[in-house]
Amino acid sequence: MNRTPYIRLPLLLCLLLLAFPLVAQEGAEEPAEPASGVIDGNAEGAAADPEAGDFETFIDVVDVRVVNVDVYVTDKKGNRVTGLTRDDFELIEDRRPVEITNFYAVEDDVPVDRVASTAITDLETPDAAPPTPIERAPVPADQRLFLIVYIDNFNIHPIHRNRVVGELGYFLTKELDSEDQVMLVTYDRSLNVRRPFTADPALVARSLDEVVRLTGHQATRLDERRQALERIADSRSEAQAVAQARLYAESVENDLRFSLGALKEMVGYLAGLPGRKAVLYVSDGIPMVPGQDVFQSIAGKYGATSGLMDSFHYDASREFDQLANLANANRVTFYTIDAAGLRLASTFAAENSNPTAGLQVDSAYNSNMQSPLRFLADTTGGTAVINTNRILGRMEQIADDFDTYYSLGYSPQRAGTGRYHRIQVKVKGRRDLVVRHREGYRDKTVEAQMVDTTISSLQFGFVDNPLDVKVGFGDANKRDGRYYVVPVEVDIPLGEVVLVPRAGSHEGRVRLFIAARDQDGDSSPVQQVPVQISIPDDDVERAKEQSYRYTVPLLMRSGPHQVAVGVRDEVAAKESYVVSTVDVGPPAGAARRGGR
Repeated sequence: MNRTPYIRLPLLLCLLLLAFPLVAQEGAEEPAEPASGVIDGNAEGAAADPEAGDFETFIDVVDVRVVNVDVYVTDKKGNRVTGLTRDDFELIEDRRPVEITNFYAVEDDVPVDRVASTAITDLETPDAAPPTPIERAPVPADQRLFLIVYIDNFNIHPIHRNRVVGELGYFLTKELDSEDQVMLVTYDRSLNVRRPFTADPALVARSLDEVVRLTGHQATRLDERRQALERIADSRSEAQAVAQARLYAESVENDLRFSLGALKEMVGYLAGLPGRKAVLYVSDGIPMVPGQDVFQSIAGKYGATSGLMDSFHYDASREFDQLANLANANRVTFYTIDAAGLRLASTFAAENSNPTAGLQVDSAYNSNMQSPLRFLADTTGGTAVINTNRILGRMEQIADDFDTYYSLGYSPQRAGTGRYHRIQVKVKGRRDLVVRHREGYRDKTVEAQMVDTTISSLQFGFVDNPLDVKVGFGDANKRDGRYYVVPVEVDIPLGEVVLVPRAGSHEGRVRLFIAARDQDGDSSPVQQVPVQISIPDDDVERAKEQSYRYTVPLLMRSGPHQVAVGVRDEVAAKESYVVSTVDVGPPAGAARRGGR
């Protein structure tokens, strides 16, 4: 097990960094005989130098990208407000109004246009028999829901966790839609996928039964807090008390860094998935300022403010802001649940010689632990469930977000700058309404988005293949020790690629994005390979019935691997993502392949 609790950095990273120079060194050496109907892009003369020529000078590629903002509208009592149209909303980016180019509304899990058509039928034939249920249209890819149930075992008491698990299971089986994708993840000082994405929420609910048998670490954390408070209470000087508080705060800060790292890692994995993404985060809270309540106890004992000033050195609000911005950049909404429920004064407050001071310390602790839960939910457009021992009622409100919402889309004027932009949504002339949405987004480059989606494909098996790309593997050649050079063969149907006429030839341009993961879960960084396709004019029609093969040799250890490949037709701005598996190494030293 890697000592780093949330990011596993394998030797495979270095291996893949070494692998891609092999494209130039080995890609053209002894090319395998291509299969019938396949043009070997690695054969001499089949592909021009990607950096050569003025290919861009005669192509005007317009890549229209849309930013989707999911919006939830309620009245002051929390009741859903439906029936709004595109013209009812005002969308503002960086304090400037932008045109809403895409509008999608859902009421009770039905797109609003289908609701409207049914209502019109009912008005026209009031005495007719009830209409037959309309066939449900497929959910558009950019509106599909991916839900992560994230149980933070490191920051939860097992008693609290086990109390909410039953209600969580009921929520999953009763409130989610059949097209929603749900995953169960636990954080146990490292991320563990307990149930991969599935359209059957009952499977995730059953996996929750296994979670209740896991260790919850919050009991140990609470014991450490109690001991720190007792040492401060027994201290004989303010300096001695501050030293104890610093030791405790540094320990909590270290744990918090790993907890936030795991959340950032999960949000990063989700970045490339299309559609709506939501993280249902369940814990006993995490501190905004590690040790703040312990420093508060120093002020209560010595009547001084130096201890409180020291606590600001551990303020983690900037790290939480970075996490929220990362979630907003990737259309990830946080729904947070405080499993501790209705919080009461601790034993320390009851036994303290100054009960009032003890209650102040506990109040600071509770507020500090709940503050990040509120912050993450508020800034990403979600909701926080706190101060209740029965969460089901609030979970039903969360389900309403999944089933009744508006999605506003617009095309940014300056696409691909990488900047973070602030977003504000208003309902025109209706100040009595509550409007929730993510507070911003990051304008990614095309390459950055392709990298994100390739990573998501690798982690979650996401496949979207309009180019009909196929990935295979040639025979592996043993290199050194446990390592093999594995040819990854990417076949791209030329009939799906835009070929631009030039003098004596037709040319296309694609870019490959490749990443791999081994059986231990160690992943490589995504590598990019530009490929320029050149087909003589006389061969174009025949070539359109064939596939273009480009081979990328990868250096891998023996054992099973998963390989994700993203392919982008740069001219058509069309993308595909495929995932395949390969078993490298003995007994035959060949790559035994399988894919999807």
